[in-house]
Amino acid sequence: MASDWLGSLVSINCGPTLGVYQGEVSSVDQSNQTISLRQPFHNGVKCSVPEVTFSAMDIKELKILDIGNGCAPLNSPSVSSKTNSAPVAVPKVDPRAQGRLNSPQHCSKSYGERHLDVPGQPKAFRRRHNSWSSSSRGANQATPKKNGVKNGGGQMKQRDDECFGDGMDDGLDTDFDFEGNLALFDKAAVFSEIDGSDRRGNGTRSRGTPQEQTPTRYRHDENILEAKPIVYRQIKVPQPGAKEYCTDSGLVVPSVSYELHKRLLVAAERHGLSLERRLEMTGVCASQMGLTLLGGPNRLTPKNVHQRPTVALLCGPHVQGAQGISCGRHLANHEVEVILFLPNFVKMLDSVTTELALYSKTGGKQVSSIKDLPDSPVDLIINCLDCHENTFLMDQPWYRAAADWANQNRAPVLSIDPPVSGQGLAVEAKWSLSLCLPLPLAEGAGRVYLCDIGVPCQVFQEVGIKYHSPFGCKFVIPLHSA
Repeated sequence: MASDWLGSLVSINCGPTLGVYQGEVSSVDQSNQTISLRQPFHNGVKCSVPEVTFSAMDIKELKILDIGNGCAPLNSPSVSSKTNSAPVAVPKVDPRAQGRLNSPQHCSKSYGERHLDVPGQPKAFRRRHNSWSSSSRGANQATPKKNGVKNGGGQMKQRDDECFGDGMDDGLDTDFDFEGNLALFDKAAVFSEIDGSDRRGNGTRSRGTPQEQTPTRYRHDENILEAKPIVYRQIKVPQPGAKEYCTDSGLVVPSVSYELHKRLLVAAERHGLSLERRLEMTGVCASQMGLTLLGGPNRLTPKNVHQRPTVALLCGPHVQGAQGISCGRHLANHEVEVILFLPNFVKMLDSVTTELALYSKTGGKQVSSIKDLPDSPVDLIINCLDCHENTFLMDQPWYRAAADWANQNRAPVLSIDPPVSGQGLAVEAKWSLSLCLPLPLAEGAGRVYLCDIGVPCQVFQEVGIKYHSPFGCKFVIPLHSA
């Protein structure tokens, strides 16, 4: 009988033009082939009319969401409807599904949950009904205000029900069976399969199925392009020195004799790299190294102006002394307290005189007697007393007095452009800074560093040196004995 379907919840799909309607069956007219729904929803929005009637010709699909009162007679006749001018019968209830229809789990589902998967419904409709079902709110329940006062009867209550209610009383939602569903997933077997397929002999993991052969993985900082074999001996000199050094990356840097080093500087000066430009580059590189040795940003900060580092600069009347004065000028410009020792001479080199004039504008201190040097240890001593050619200076009283003061001060010593090992060192250094290419230094030179003073590659080739820069992104690099 058609009356057996009264009170059932159905979903009627009328195609893309009319849309989808859901509601409770209020009447079925078999003679006119019509069906009426009360409290209908159109595409997820409650209709303004209390009842809507559909003709079988407009119905594309009819789904029964819930039989009236949660159960239905198994022998009840089907409601026939026409779709595309052909009668389409609503299927009878499968006896095997009777238990599910009468089970509490089925009946407890809210109206919104039961029609979430209806084809053609927009996502907004599903989200609205998700909120209805999660609230588990009946049709007559009111929404409490934030201040804890419930809405009473009347217009506000009716508007709340229209917005948040689903038009019928819902049972309590049943909890999802997490344990039961988790038992269906065999984690141990799945992870064992993943480990067996992805684990390689070298300990790395790869993606894909066990049959796929994927390439080796690379680190984020590793070059993936195929390159030529690395050549570590990129600098070749016609007359190798007594020692060889290597950089942190393994590049070999051979030492050169003083004669070859002098020829290189003369060739560079002939092409425009004048002595003044060399002095400036040496001063910048040496001052950068000195600032790092003094503590760098940890020591030289605006909050630490009351503890300015002190540097004693020991210079002679030669080019090496001019390099030291240039370094002292840059250190003084960086808030370092510099004390320059330079003995009085009647006549000095023009380069020394020029650097002294610039240094005097920094406010740094200059002394000509060892007695004016501080008695307490300083932070750093920079030694520029030695000269490559005039070894007789080591016999001068001022030289011996300055060397004795440096050895007794207990401060670390940085030597700039020290001489070759055959001349001997009166001041034992902790660090030594060589220019361009290192000389074979003595053991007392300490740890050797190399600075780039800007000699072009073709100038190296002009004196017979096959050269490739070992500096990379730096101007000062450490060297290690090979």
